[in-house]
Amino acid sequence: MKKDYRIKKNNDFQAVFKKGRSTANRQFIVYVLKKENQPSFRIGLSVSKKIGNAVVRNRIKRYIRQSFFEMKEGLADGNDYVIIARKPAADMDFFEVKKSLAHVLKLAKVLKRNFPVDNDG
Repeated sequence: MKKDYRIKKNNDFQAVFKKGRSTANRQFIVYVLKKENQPSFRIGLSVSKKIGNAVVRNRIKRYIRQSFFEMKEGLADGNDYVIIARKPAADMDFFEVKKSLAHVLKLAKVLKRNFPVDNDG
């Protein structure tokens, strides 16, 4: 995922936490903050040490990034997203992560309603 699509700075994370809306399901919490003058969406990831060792945490982050990359046509541009993974995410494969993320993004009303989330890529 390109650098333009990532949130790295603590100030940016804090802004999303303070001003954004949060939506959650059992596996993920998603904070969404609308940014008017931003050409594309950006994502920030938070995976706690409680979830597992570095291998598990990095795998979850890879799955989330890939899911966003595959769903980018269905996402609203100009938003900042912060995704916090919860404990059950550690036991999920890529397709489960993608389906769960699509579910929580639809709840947050930022993923197009009829956007296909299928298992054949």
